[in-house]
Amino acid sequence: MKIEKISDIYKVLMTNEHKKRLVVAYANDCHSIEAVHQAVKTGLISAILIGDSEVIYRVCAENGYDAGCFQVVHEPNDAKGAEKAVEMIRNGDADIIMKGLVSTDKYMRAILNKDKGLVAPGTVLSHVVVMQCPGYHKLLSVSDVAVIPNPDLTQKKAMIKYVTATAKVLGVEHPKIALITPTEQVLPKVPSTVEAAILSKMGERGQIADALIEGPMALDVAIDREAAEIKGIYSEVAGDADGLVFSNLDAGNVFYKTNTKICKSKQGSVLMGAMVPSVLSSRGDDVETKLNSIALAALLAK
Repeated sequence: MKIEKISDIYKVLMTNEHKKRLVVAYANDCHSIEAVHQAVKTGLISAILIGDSEVIYRVCAENGYDAGCFQVVHEPNDAKGAEKAVEMIRNGDADIIMKGLVSTDKYMRAILNKDKGLVAPGTVLSHVVVMQCPGYHKLLSVSDVAVIPNPDLTQKKAMIKYVTATAKVLGVEHPKIALITPTEQVLPKVPSTVEAAILSKMGERGQIADALIEGPMALDVAIDREAAEIKGIYSEVAGDADGLVFSNLDAGNVFYKTNTKICKSKQGSVLMGAMVPSVLSSRGDDVETKLNSIALAALLAK
């Protein structure tokens, strides 16, 4: 099934007989509990909340959430809550993980623990966001807007892999991936254009599989067919990209926030590369965005 809108992800998950199990690391905050409560009640997932049980039950009572729809595991310490959530993933008791009130550094420390974490040595962790932009004709899978400041060639290969995998679960059989740089010309003084050309050639030779990869490519060329034609660029990717891979965090993050804050795009995001998808929501994310992120993680989970 080709997923055209983020809401279509909900429809797919609601038809699944066996719901993916979400575990929330230190679920002591109202925003996380509200999003998870909606996800459970909508029929997207089942959920385990790890945290101070007294606080969790009080938040549920104060806001009218049905605490009976969760499994609550008492752990009043935030760092230990994150460790417990990771342990449940490793033991096969949950399928996806989400950060609650615990700080990002403690959450990531539990995930990255060499002996008890969720990441194999040498694995690249990267952030992927699926955006439903009012001015674009289909969903966009985008990386990296939150984690890797200046990705090297190896990290960009991983980013392409994750964006491709995300587009494929959205129903795109052979995703078109644009490597975004300031220009579509290969300029030796602009390293991002050189790396994009290398990665594009690697894709052409099958060294990066399952996608049509093209770059360097300016953003207007990647998403606007008319702009591509005016510039004399004719390709399958130009004006019709399924995925965008940015050359650095500055560019990716500005693209993301411009679309979400000014253009009011709908979005959901996950951290990829670990044993399971991870919901790593920003403090500024609203409940709808967190709910979308939970749905995307459940769709990606094996």
